[in-house]
Amino acid sequence: MLVKYSPLIRGARGVPHKLVYIPYKKSLAKRARENRKTPTPAEQKMWEEVLQGKKLMGLKFSRQKPLGEFIVDFYCSELLLAIEIDGDSHGKQIEYDTKRTEKLNALGITVIRYTNEEVMKNIDGVYEDLKRQVEKLKQPPQSPLSGGG
Repeated sequence: MLVKYSPLIRGARGVPHKLVYIPYKKSLAKRARENRKTPTPAEQKMWEEVLQGKKLMGLKFSRQKPLGEFIVDFYCSELLLAIEIDGDSHGKQIEYDTKRTEKLNALGITVIRYTNEEVMKNIDGVYEDLKRQVEKLKQPPQSPLSGGG
């Protein structure tokens, strides 16, 4: 049974990923399929060296995943995590990227961004940074009653 994820259920990372369904515009499916066939060099490197085949901490990632009104470069449904690889054009669309990230966050999705240059020139550093961020996401949320807040 699939249930829609509600933005009101913040911190629902404990929900088994098979129960979380994030609706998307059906018109994006064809474009996502085309994007998977023609990845950028940085996307290809990230996929092959970091994400494909559960290389990153045993997590399953999808490429070019439609979510809401967007297509994200990589997505892990278990953690509600999107990874974006930003090319040169992203420096000119900071406001758009910020709004896009806010809309994905409202769906309960965490967005992590790397530049093409970071992926192409420092894939080991990207891997280590991503691993640290995933470890944080895997930690259960602190309860205000536990003294952590």
